[in-house]
Amino acid sequence: MPVNSSSAGTNLFLEEILILRYVCRFLPVLALLPFCIPFASAQSAVDVGVGFGGAWASANSSGIDNANSVSNAYGNCTPGAGDVNCQSLPKLNNFFMTVSGDVLFKPKFGFGADATFMPARSDYGPLSYRQTFYDFDGIFRPIETNRAALDIHAGIGLARTGFSLTQTSCVGTAVCSSQTGSVGSASHFQTHIGVGVPLFVTKHIYVKPQFDVHHVNNFTDQFGRNWVPQAMVTVGYSLNAK
Repeated sequence: MPVNSSSAGTNLFLEEILILRYVCRFLPVLALLPFCIPFASAQSAVDVGVGFGGAWASANSSGIDNANSVSNAYGNCTPGAGDVNCQSLPKLNNFFMTVSGDVLFKPKFGFGADATFMPARSDYGPLSYRQTFYDFDGIFRPIETNRAALDIHAGIGLARTGFSLTQTSCVGTAVCSSQTGSVGSASHFQTHIGVGVPLFVTKHIYVKPQFDVHHVNNFTDQFGRNWVPQAMVTVGYSLNAK
């Protein structure tokens, strides 16, 4: 799969802008959240946060031939079948970050949205990839005290896997450069459920451990299963009316 070196840098730049644009789509919503408080009940709360953690899925049993394959470069292959250019696909086992915002319009009910993404690419056979999950949830908060709460999230969203390819070219032996360009992406509908426990350090600042499970339709096209567990710790600010 040849990549034009003159356009590879531009493709990479456009991919980075696309990822940033997806994340920034949440920022106007988060900026408007404080104005929701006057229209909510006296027990309302608006939370914004940034977190980190991981997500996991087993590897797809297939593989991808690298550039050394004469007849099947970057095509599907079967690892261990005698093809020396066939590279196995990885597990999903990476560092993730998340940007989130929640609104509780009632003492126990609300909604939220978040984008959870790999800040750095990882190897996918001879390619590289970045995984992102977008979630839009209803929230149920059955327990709340001045120091802690219990949040149950359930909703729908999108799982996006973006792929890129790095190629190196040299002028003689003195100068070599690498160019990385986007080669496409795969997006799948997903459902999502999660449980989080906001622990309030002060009246407004909290630390929230959260465990989630995504069910991604046809995620086995990229990895070994459709179920993706995820664990995150979010540091956030709550504009609450308590």
